[in-house]
Amino acid sequence: MLIAISWRNIWRNKLRSLVVIIAITLGIMAGVFSTAFMKGMMVQRLETAIRSEISNLQVHDSLFRITGELKYFIPKGMALAGSIDTLEHVRGTAPRIIVQAMISSAEAGSGVSVLGIEPEREKKVTDIIDHLEEGQYLEGVRRNPILISRKLADKLNLHLRSRVVLTLQDLDRNLTADAFRVAGIYRTTNTSYDEVHVFVRYDDLLRLTALPDGAVHEIAVRTDDDRFTPAVQQAIRHLAPRLEVLTWEQISPELRYIVAAMDQYMYLFIAIILLALLFGIINTMLMVILERRKEIGMLLAIGMSRLRVFGMILLETVMLTMAGGIVGIVGGILVSKYFEVHYIDLSMFGKGLEQWGYNSLVHTRIDPALVVTVTLMVIFTGIVAALYPAWKAIRYDPAEALRTE
Repeated sequence: MLIAISWRNIWRNKLRSLVVIIAITLGIMAGVFSTAFMKGMMVQRLETAIRSEISNLQVHDSLFRITGELKYFIPKGMALAGSIDTLEHVRGTAPRIIVQAMISSAEAGSGVSVLGIEPEREKKVTDIIDHLEEGQYLEGVRRNPILISRKLADKLNLHLRSRVVLTLQDLDRNLTADAFRVAGIYRTTNTSYDEVHVFVRYDDLLRLTALPDGAVHEIAVRTDDDRFTPAVQQAIRHLAPRLEVLTWEQISPELRYIVAAMDQYMYLFIAIILLALLFGIINTMLMVILERRKEIGMLLAIGMSRLRVFGMILLETVMLTMAGGIVGIVGGILVSKYFEVHYIDLSMFGKGLEQWGYNSLVHTRIDPALVVTVTLMVIFTGIVAALYPAWKAIRYDPAEALRTE
């Protein structure tokens, strides 16, 4: 009965109640959509980092990642990569030689990180081939093909089949160089990565560096799902106990921090919206209590307990909040679901976003845990908003309240 009375009381002033419900709805919709947008950006950044840059796991000599020196290689890395390929939940491995070098064209030069790869194995781990703008993936050039980024091509004024020279130190610290021809030009969503990474064939870089056959500096490992990464990490450690086996979170702690910080920011953003709505709801309910002072006095005078009056005001406020909150959550989910399929185009900010590795075409991503949390936060906001108006209502003296005009 108290619930029915509270619901009828909400609609005694339809215009005021609708204004409050619409305000709550729009606020919650904006909050849910904004958090889905931020979640989508972060998920895309993380997926890009795993697919194009880091992979799920990397295996190194423990000193190589610290020093980057050529001599800290994995002697039988190719054989180890083959063994890792047989592990459960491993999609593929990419053994690589990595060396710092100078790349020079006829007009300019730049420092780069050269990755010596086996193209067919690399395709199972990274998606660089999907980002080709021109040419082929280390094919179409008979001798010493090289794959460079659009950013680097513009910087050095290079085109397909342009000739470049790679200069580096070999294993004996002798300065060596060789000419390569541009077989392909790629472009990912991370221009900072693009500018300093070039790809050549494993055999070409092995010859140039004078490393022993089968030697690699890094084995990138792609798992079927990131959920299996810790299990695969432990399995690789059993295969190669003396080597460093790191997940993407350990390799790129700043990315892990950004993901964690963004999750916290999303909840903070929702909390700020609800805090603003809280004061609006309190103000509305105080007006309701003031207008119904005589009515509340009469209820108290005929024997209705103060606890029941308190409960009635509490129910009215929670119902009012939930009416707007539920519609807002559902509306926010529907809008977010639409933009899961139809991306949001931020091309006007494309250069700035790509500098930090973010895609300018953003798909939203709904987090079910966030939806549940927002629902609970809305209920909590309604309860908190009701406390002061309900307390004020039960403080009325029935005799005084009945004399109110």
